Amino acid sequence: MSLLKLGFGLVLLLLSLNSIPSESAVSSIDLGSEWIKVAVVNLKPGQTPISIAINEMSKRKTPALVAFQSGTRLLGEEALGIAARYPDKVYSHLRDMLGKSYEKVKGFLEAMYLPYDAVKDSRGAVAFRVEDGDEGGNVGLYSVEELLGMILGFAGDLAEFHSKVVVKDAVVGVPAYFGQAERRGLVQAAQLAGINVLALINEHSGAALQYGIDKDFSNGSRYVVFYDMGASSTYAALVYFSAYNAKEFGKTVSVNQFQVKDVRWDPELGGQTMESRLVEYFADEFNKQVGNGVDVRKFPKAMAKLKKQVKRTKEILSANTVAPISVESLYDDRDFRSTITREKFEELCADLWDRSLVPLKEVLKHSGLDLDELYAVELIGGATRVPKLQAKLQEFLGKNELDKHLDADEAVVLGSSLHAANLSDGIKLNRKLGMVDGSSYGLVVELDGPDLLKDESTRQLLVPRMRKLPSKMFRSIIHTKDFEVSLSYEPDLLPPGVTSPVFAQYSVSGLADASEKYSSRNLSSPIKANLHFSLSRSGILSLDRADAVIEISEWVEVPKKNLTVENTTTTSPNITLETDTKNTTEESDEKLNSDGVTDNTSINVTEEPSTTEPITEKKLKRRTFRVPLKIVEKTVGPGMPLSEEYLAQAKRKLEELNEKDAERRRTAELKNTLEGYIYSTKEKLETTEEFEKISTDDERKSFIEKLDEVQEWLYTDGEDATAKEFQERLDSLKAFGDPIFFRYKELSARPTAIELARKYIGELQQIVQGWETKKPWLPKDRVDEVVSDADKLKSWLDEKEAEQKKASGFSTPVLTSEEIYSKVLNLQDKVASVNRIPKPKPKVEKPKKNKTETSGDNTNSADSTSGETPEKEKQTTDSDGSAEEKINPEGSADEKANPEPEVHDEL
Repeated sequence: MSLLKLGFGLVLLLLSLNSIPSESAVSSIDLGSEWIKVAVVNLKPGQTPISIAINEMSKRKTPALVAFQSGTRLLGEEALGIAARYPDKVYSHLRDMLGKSYEKVKGFLEAMYLPYDAVKDSRGAVAFRVEDGDEGGNVGLYSVEELLGMILGFAGDLAEFHSKVVVKDAVVGVPAYFGQAERRGLVQAAQLAGINVLALINEHSGAALQYGIDKDFSNGSRYVVFYDMGASSTYAALVYFSAYNAKEFGKTVSVNQFQVKDVRWDPELGGQTMESRLVEYFADEFNKQVGNGVDVRKFPKAMAKLKKQVKRTKEILSANTVAPISVESLYDDRDFRSTITREKFEELCADLWDRSLVPLKEVLKHSGLDLDELYAVELIGGATRVPKLQAKLQEFLGKNELDKHLDADEAVVLGSSLHAANLSDGIKLNRKLGMVDGSSYGLVVELDGPDLLKDESTRQLLVPRMRKLPSKMFRSIIHTKDFEVSLSYEPDLLPPGVTSPVFAQYSVSGLADASEKYSSRNLSSPIKANLHFSLSRSGILSLDRADAVIEISEWVEVPKKNLTVENTTTTSPNITLETDTKNTTEESDEKLNSDGVTDNTSINVTEEPSTTEPITEKKLKRRTFRVPLKIVEKTVGPGMPLSEEYLAQAKRKLEELNEKDAERRRTAELKNTLEGYIYSTKEKLETTEEFEKISTDDERKSFIEKLDEVQEWLYTDGEDATAKEFQERLDSLKAFGDPIFFRYKELSARPTAIELARKYIGELQQIVQGWETKKPWLPKDRVDEVVSDADKLKSWLDEKEAEQKKASGFSTPVLTSEEIYSKVLNLQDKVASVNRIPKPKPKVEKPKKNKTETSGDNTNSADSTSGETPEKEKQTTDSDGSAEEKINPEGSADEKANPEPEVHDEL
């Protein structure tokens, strides 16, 4: 049975892209612990539809770093450049700190030897004291969300620079083990960056999209495991690929689809775990070399240098059996040099190899599948390049070759870009791939309040694990007082670093007031509260709204309907049912939960009517009132989202930093432009002999003196100048130099333009002669006008060229190439307009008509004056005035219009 028939959501993805008539682009961001990758879906003509955005160093991945140094904020590669010298000012691994308590983050920082000035904020989460002033005296306090927002904003800038259009919509990849606090925090970080998150996508789903988009599963379904070991975590996801048949435009087509069956992880096992073993090993070795009780671990700069070189050493070991390590001036001006074999490295990480198989084993255990039922185990993530890990996987899987059909670094971001394209409004999709992912955790709802008993009715499993995304849920409770709602994880599986299963709390009020207001009425069923939950595409669960539902029954007199002679004499009761719903917000509520719902049959009693009074009947009418209840979030703890006031203030801070960065970049660009102008101009003046023809010795000497003066200023007082000052100096130099360079340009451009103009005048004589033989119908006055204009151009050219030869080369040119080209273009336009005059159609004389025909014609004329034209006479006239009847062999346009294929998001 297909996933579609089982009711799963169908997401359409693309192999080729088409655009609606507008420029649009969306991006995907793979946010890792150490690196960030950005892909852009761009519909701009001439560009690849999906491509990786490269950074300023032309690299396809960018360090996920933000730094503050001397009042300047640095991002990406710039921050990496100072990481070893200023480890306390360069912030890394921010993704792993989201939603964690201060104590948890503090322990992580100590283990990673990161000497940040961390403090506990009002939520119990971590914040960092940062010296962001020009002189280092201004200290700011930044949350993890703010710092992460800076990195996401930088990713957005990369997307826009790459695509050359505004890119505000993005899909962001996250690890499957991210809980509610991490996901909400990441969305808020993107909000600070000005990015509209179309969805958060689990990394394994991004990889599955990239794997399945170009494959055909109509010949057979398959189970594929995606095994990903990145910098800080490892997971294994079991995905089922299949296909089903669907009708499109009368044809049967095969549609591919996949469903994530299960995912298991180890959030503390990754490439940096192996690097930590090497760091500890080399730190011990250096301590032995130095002696005297020195422990290099106590010196942050030394550890930052050591970690930087260890990363390179580990990469070398992936391709070699021996790798060196060399750190200059590691501590107290002492250099450190050593080597390590791959065998020793594998020994240091001996306990990690068996641990790396645990996620894969758990996926197989919970799915009930055997190894031979797996079609492939695809490897992604940079750490899967470690030879020992690959050997361990080969041994477990019983394979000589592992599956490496995806780019280990870019599979997730490229697959996520397909999802971004699907969710975007400006892109239509031509290739379909059903995508079904689920919640990584089981989620529970619990109610608490006056007179509420703690039982199964007040604590229920709301979202089973792997419940499909997105989903909507509904719960109902018979109650008359205000109450509290808490959302929590199932206790057997919590996100990393989470100690309390509760992640959200709400107070629901207004139910007591509604109950008091309606309790005196004739209630047909007990008062109840309906709660509406949603699990978004991003895997975020929220309580969207709550209603008080009150059902009242009342007897009312209404005129009797369908009165006849027979029913005016009967006294039998008439049984009918009528309901009236007030303030209905969701008509299907009663169908979703049977609590408090009863079948109400209204009995209408009709009195025997008199002959003088109106005939009425009493009807029992049921009315349903839905009163919106007030919901206030009361979540506390490290997972508590930032308040609206805090977000607004943080956004202003980030905007100010963005403006400072833009000004800094503009200043640097203008400084480079000024410096480049000085060097190139001096070189031309000193080496190009042609400048002697168009400028005097004094003019060149004076210009060089001005260049030297500005150059001296540039490297002294101008070292810290503003963008405005650089622009002013550049403008002053160009004001002096532009006339010289204009004369220099005209020295070669003017003769070329004159030659082309004279050549065209000669060709025009042949064109006119051709008109006389090939197009004799052309009006003589128009042809004469062209000839006259050509003669005028030739005379003007002769006159100006003679004046230019007499003029000095040091003066402003009398004749310029721009003037020549302008006049030639005007003449060409006039020639083209004459050449387009069509040949007139020959006149056709109408045959003389006899009296009978004339009489018939008169009749037709009279008929035609009524405003309707006979069908035979409906003709169209072409540009030459001739009439022809247009015949569409394919039928009318309305009948044969080929509608654009409908784009489905979910079926």
